[in-house]
Amino acid sequence: KYRFRKDGKKHILIINEATKADTGRYSVETNGGTCEADLVVEDKKLEILQGIADLTVKAAEQAVFKCEVSDEKVTGRWLKNGLEIRPSKRITMSHKGRVHKLVIDDVRPEDEADYTFVPDGYALSLSAKLNFLEVVIEYVPLEEPPKIHLDCSGGTPVNTIIVVAGNKLRFDVPITGEPAPTVTWFKENVEFTDIEGRVHIDPKPDLSSFVIDGANREDEGNYKIVVTNPSGQDNATLYVKVVDIPDPPQNVKIVDVGEDWADVVWDPPKYDGGQEIQGYYIERKKKGSQRWMKMNFDVYTDTKYQSTNMIEGVLYEIRIYAVNAIGISQEANTTNPFMPIAPTSEPQHLTVEDVTDTTCTLKWRPPDRIGAGGIDGYLIEYCKEGSDEWVEANTELVERCGYTVKGLPTGEKLFFRVRSVNIAGKSEPATLGQPVTIREIVQSPKIRLPRQLRQTYIKKVGEQVNLLIPFQGKPRPKVTWSKDGQPLDPKQVSVRTSECDTILFIRSSERSHSGKYELTVQIENMVDTATVSIRIVDKPGPAHAVMVKEVWGFNALLEWQQPKDNGNSDITGYTIQKADKKTMEWFTIYEHNRQPRCTVSDLIMGNEYYFRVYSENIVGLSDSPGVSKNTAVIEKTGLIYKPRDYNEMDINEAPKFLTPLTDRVVVAGYSTALNCAVRGHPKPKVIWMKNKMEIKDDPKFLMKHNQGVLTLNIRKPSPFDGGTYTCKAINDLGEAEVDCKLEVRVPQ
Repeated sequence: KYRFRKDGKKHILIINEATKADTGRYSVETNGGTCEADLVVEDKKLEILQGIADLTVKAAEQAVFKCEVSDEKVTGRWLKNGLEIRPSKRITMSHKGRVHKLVIDDVRPEDEADYTFVPDGYALSLSAKLNFLEVVIEYVPLEEPPKIHLDCSGGTPVNTIIVVAGNKLRFDVPITGEPAPTVTWFKENVEFTDIEGRVHIDPKPDLSSFVIDGANREDEGNYKIVVTNPSGQDNATLYVKVVDIPDPPQNVKIVDVGEDWADVVWDPPKYDGGQEIQGYYIERKKKGSQRWMKMNFDVYTDTKYQSTNMIEGVLYEIRIYAVNAIGISQEANTTNPFMPIAPTSEPQHLTVEDVTDTTCTLKWRPPDRIGAGGIDGYLIEYCKEGSDEWVEANTELVERCGYTVKGLPTGEKLFFRVRSVNIAGKSEPATLGQPVTIREIVQSPKIRLPRQLRQTYIKKVGEQVNLLIPFQGKPRPKVTWSKDGQPLDPKQVSVRTSECDTILFIRSSERSHSGKYELTVQIENMVDTATVSIRIVDKPGPAHAVMVKEVWGFNALLEWQQPKDNGNSDITGYTIQKADKKTMEWFTIYEHNRQPRCTVSDLIMGNEYYFRVYSENIVGLSDSPGVSKNTAVIEKTGLIYKPRDYNEMDINEAPKFLTPLTDRVVVAGYSTALNCAVRGHPKPKVIWMKNKMEIKDDPKFLMKHNQGVLTLNIRKPSPFDGGTYTCKAINDLGEAEVDCKLEVRVPQ
């Protein structure tokens, strides 16, 4: 409690937490003298920062008395009418810092009193009064106006109830009101009071029900309910709509017939059953038959229908059913009997064969559809350009598909058309699309297509395309180029035309330039056309989905899929490379491999290999390879040296063919293969010959040697590839050979 401190020549006495007992005289003695002083300890005064306020609360509410003093360490007591309060479930007292709080929950009348807070150790107190406010509720008899509660009001003031004819309708209307209201029903403003019968009212407390047993069309209309009591009145209108199957369609009749078809029309039914007509069902039968055949299984929505696939010259009848959401009409109206018959279709391919100063020779082909009536002949007509007056050129029908119109005015531009005629009348005309000028044509248009352009013209991406195509025709014909039926884009392709030839030029070709280019040379209605197929090829994409399928011994089976982009050209082969995972140096193991698979041999034990495959077409190898997604691991096996206790058998032998070559007959253009099998040790060298001439680096041939099985693949052979093929096997002990004949036939 007492501490001493020296500061230079000063000596200090410190008293911690002084109390009144520390009051007295204190002295200090030194070798130089004595010094004294008196200490008086007084009580500390307590300040009230927030007093207690009076409260007025209702029953079951909470009352909170709160005060705040200046000293946090001061404790105190709460008094009620001078008696100390003890904490309970309803009464809690708290002291946090300088705040003292008294909380009374669920206030009751007996809690009304004077409440006092007395701080410990101080002669002061804080008081406040709690006033209890009593609420008195007087009972007043309830009067409520009547109310109709409908849950189907929707967006309109009239409530619509839909019922199917023949079904029962029961509509319950909830009603409230005090006292209980009186209920009255009206139908079309006429009071309705029946409580029995097919249509009746079923009254119940707080509910009025309207019942219709077996609804029919006469029950449709407005129904009104009115409820009243001394407090007021309420009403609601209900519209009962009775829906039924529709009546049958009206005015069913045939309006047009053809060779094997007929058009039937009708009007919608007079009564739609209260529901929108969804469509119609059509049925047909031959006159005299009792079997009606449905024309449609799905609802037909139009009021005009064409019945097809009928037999010309046979009488038919058609009937129509109407359909709504409720069902199909009970009966169907039937047309009068009718017979399909019609003229032929228009003649085909009407062209101008020759023109002179006064004549024009036309030719055409018979109509596609002639029918049972056949063709009696053809009628030729012409009219001047700008006029709609057609003049018949022949007085008698022409039986052959050609005719020369004579006596024409020189220099006039005339339109021509041809009709076929039979017992049913005239067909639709076949008309020339452009007028013909009546004058002598010196030379008809003709395209002289060069031989090299009669097959697909192939160029690599980036190369120039320069096609020169001569033509003839006088007067100078009109020359038109198009690609795949569309006009050429002058920004992509340049065209230059003279009197006798036309040039198509592409400075730097792209794959989008591939397609069929059509050249049209036209003089009046005489036209000559030629088609040039251009294919722009590029390097292919990489091989797809390269996978190591199987690993055994020092071998691995590698498979892949063709590239997604073949460069617009057939894939001619693949180049396969391998790399050790440690060094990642790539070495080529196969070139020009035609199949999408290969077996890689002579792999080193303990190494792990990656593989990649380049695609190849007539342009060259792909820019990037397809790399295998997995690796081939050549496992190390334990090696134990075991001295031989026997003499090794000599397995050396001269080559010997186990399976000879067989004669083959193949079709030109389809790849084929020659196979044989040989045995020999050391492994013999294999030589393939054609007509005794060795086959070396020819891309048309691919030679394989796998476990003694020898294969010579010949890609798309031609008649020139026919002849005698020989396979010779040579080693140090000897040689052997087999041969066969290959015949390549051209399909007729």
